[in-house]
Amino acid sequence: MVEEIQMWTEKYRPKQLKQIVNQKEIVNRLESFVAQKDLPHCLFAGPPGTGKTTAALCLAYELFGEYFQGNFLELNASDARGIDVIRTTVKDFARTMSLGEIPFKILALDEADALTTEAQQALRRTMERFTRTCRFILIVNYSSRIIEPIQSRCALFRFPRLSREDIAGMLKFISDKEGVKLEDEGIEAVLYVSEGDMRRAINTLQAASAYGESVNADSVYKVTGKARPEEVREMLELSLRGDFVQARKKLHELLINYGLSGVDVVRQVHRETFNIDIPETWKVRIANIVGEIDFRMSEGANEEIQLSALLAQFSLAGQEIGKT
Repeated sequence: MVEEIQMWTEKYRPKQLKQIVNQKEIVNRLESFVAQKDLPHCLFAGPPGTGKTTAALCLAYELFGEYFQGNFLELNASDARGIDVIRTTVKDFARTMSLGEIPFKILALDEADALTTEAQQALRRTMERFTRTCRFILIVNYSSRIIEPIQSRCALFRFPRLSREDIAGMLKFISDKEGVKLEDEGIEAVLYVSEGDMRRAINTLQAASAYGESVNADSVYKVTGKARPEEVREMLELSLRGDFVQARKKLHELLINYGLSGVDVVRQVHRETFNIDIPETWKVRIANIVGEIDFRMSEGANEEIQLSALLAQFSLAGQEIGKT
């Protein structure tokens, strides 16, 4: 019999609120709802991979117990974002009575900020009409994209990014459980590419673990298609010293070796701009240059030309810095 390969993000997803990493204040508030066996409509807002969906699942597990399957529905609004879904699937679930002693069901609407304005208006009416039988948990990256009438009907929970220590601790725990050799430089690389996103960090760890005997910086950067930060900094420093030809050669190496797109390069350049040794005022100017190049590429400009223009701007900036 072939053993089923399971995603580590699901295998190690918390089953109880107390198991959720970091978000202590939010967990305490949700645990009080469980104790009272009551719940308002909720709006979970925050960056990806901070535990929003997991918190909704754990809350439902603890409230409903054995009746979880019949009383909890999770929908992804980015797949079904129109008004018809609200009028059919959501309304049909919300209008029926719950199973067990809890008098309401829970409907979690993931990526609710992808809903059209018309769908949000229909959702608002559904939330008003079926409050007795259904409570809604709207999960969003940007709460500002939810219309004000819905925001005013929800208790807001803001999920901050997880700290490096929290993510590193989980990576070590999973690697021990899975028998994966995780090197210190591998942890640093995963933290760099994940940017506070626990889901991305765990997925990166799983992908890198299949690459070789141990998870190190090389395996992490290769599976994620990210360049090493020190190589990006080397390219920037070459251009700032006025060595435009060598900087452009380094750029082509990054594009070929890592398979980066122009947008990927610009985003890493933006991050590393603040790690190079130049005056603060010039970091401001360079950040403005990077933003302009990013906008041009988003509008469809040729990536190679724009990246060369970016390095040229850095070279000119380097000459000005040298004069000061």
